[in-house]
Parts: sequence; structure tokens; C-alpha cells
Amino acid sequence: MSVGHPISAQGTLIDPHGRHIDRLRVSVTDRCNFRCSYCLGAHPVFAPRAELLTLDELDRLCSAFVECGVRRIRLTGGEPLVRRNLMSFVRALSRHLKSGALDEITMTTNGALLGRYAGELADAGLTRINVSVDTLDPVDFKSITLGGDVNVVLDGIEAARTAGLPVKLNTVVQAGVNETAIPSLIDYAHARKMDLTLIEVMPMGLYAGKRPASFVSLKKVRADLEGRFTLTDLLDRSSGPARYVRVAETGGRVGFITPMSRGFCESCNRVRITSTGQLVPCLGHVEGVDLRAALRTSESQAPLIDAIHAAVAHKPSGHDFAAARRAPVSVKRSMNVTGG
Repeated sequence: MSVGHPISAQGTLIDPHGRHIDRLRVSVTDRCNFRCSYCLGAHPVFAPRAELLTLDELDRLCSAFVECGVRRIRLTGGEPLVRRNLMSFVRALSRHLKSGALDEITMTTNGALLGRYAGELADAGLTRINVSVDTLDPVDFKSITLGGDVNVVLDGIEAARTAGLPVKLNTVVQAGVNETAIPSLIDYAHARKMDLTLIEVMPMGLYAGKRPASFVSLKKVRADLEGRFTLTDLLDRSSGPARYVRVAETGGRVGFITPMSRGFCESCNRVRITSTGQLVPCLGHVEGVDLRAALRTSESQAPLIDAIHAAVAHKPSGHDFAAARRAPVSVKRSMNVTGG
């Protein structure tokens, strides 16, 4: 694939509410090798391949965002590691790390293919990896993912750590599904010097327009954890929306991402690109801006950069996921398209 030239001139993306947008999350594919009950489900519908951005288009798009001042890019899916020739894309994108225009390139993965690709990812320039693990119990894991093997994922995590990649764990907490699994995940993660981030289920995709029956507020989860652990609030913030606590008994950190029970929009510094080239200014809104047309109708970056600025100029002040809302939101776009 074409690697182009390093970006040297930095721009600035400021939304209407004065927030500096310097984080980009990119869904490189809507395909996934798991069928998690809260995401794809047993009968997923994927976009036609012709509608997905090519790797060259993804490179052009990410480079345009770098030129606009984005400093951190996270590659997501679907499952990014099922995308053919992804390593060539990561290698090409890493030129912006070498030039100093980017601070990091990270990835969120389900970990099933990490054992195969961890070394290549580290060599290609990836700087950190987030692995989604909702339970360590093999039976429950298979049920949640509709067939996944947690031991393969755990082997992948060890492969990533051996390759020198810093690893964080993400867990979507569901009432009656994996609430009781959190303490063992904390012990597992902290024994390996990894953060664990807990995430509330959101009303998207399969749950569009309704509050998920499996929703549980992380306020309740934290209260339950405090019956077992000593938690201390930290001022630490990642490049994402997590609020962290220190667990005295383990020395490690647990993050809480609470789109439903406690918003974090005031500090939102990110936008998302779907696998089909839609710029999503806010995860909790239906509206998106088509960047694929700008990519495919002009070889110049100028129309693309203009479209990016125009889209960010309409970024809303916040999402509509609050659990207290009487009228439920209806974001039918699934996370496998949008990227986590």
C-alpha cells in the first residue's frame, strides 16, 4: 500500500463547545469472529465489502486527521485483526509516530487472534492494546461470545505482554451475566500489572431504542466491590472517558466508563470513523458525515480536510444515553460498525 509522506504541519480541531478534538477511533472492519450477545448477536448483518474503506483509504483518512491535529488513533472493529493485510496499514500509519505527529496508535481487540499477531503488531509500531474480556469462566465466556474460547484469549494476552505491548482489559458489565465475575478479573489483571476498565451496556444496535434488560449501573457495581476491596478515587485520566480508582489490596487500577449513569461529555475529545467511512461526532447520536465520498471523488486531501472540519463544527454537546431519560434513544448503528 502507498505510505505517502509524513505530516509536519499541525492543525487544530475545536468543536462548537471549545473542546480540542485530538483522539480518533477508527473501525477498520465491521466483521468479527465473535457474536457477543450485546453487540452482533447470533444473526449479524454486515455491510457489502464494496462499502468498506480500503486500507489505502483508511491511511489517507487517518493522515488527514493527523494533519488536523489528532494525536492519538485507536484501531477498532468489529474485530480489527480479522482485516486482511492489517499489519501493512499499521506499519504505514506508524510513520506519523516516527515523525512526531502522532503520540500513539492503539488497538481494541477481542484477543482471539493476538497469539498469532502480537509480535507483528509490536514490530509494526502499535504502542498499546486493549483486550475485551467479560469473564474468565470458560462456560460463561462461550455463552456471552456465542462460541469463543477464553483460554485462547488469555494466551493472546500473554503473547502481547511477551511482545512488549502494554495491555489493558475492558469488561462490559451485564446484570445477571457477569456481575459476579468482576473480582476475579481484578485479581487476574492486577497480578499482571494491567488496568481493568468496566463499561456500562449502551442502547445501541441490538438494544436501539430501549434500555437493555442487562443494564446495571456501575454505581451499584462499585458499591458491591467496596464490600470486598478498598477503593480510592484517583485523579488519573486516560485518553478516554474512564474514571479510575486504586484498589488497595492489589495496588492496581479499575476504570469506570458510565455513559448511562454518569455522563462524561464535558471532556469529550474524540470522534469516530465507521468501517464505511462515516464520521461520527458523537457515539450517542444518529447523525454522521460521509467522508467516503470525499475520499473517492478527489485525490486531493483538501476536500477531505474541509469535510472533517465541517463535521466537527457540528459535534453536539453530549450524548443521549442517560439512564434517567424518559424517551429512549434509538441509535441503530452497532458498535461493530462504529468502533469502541
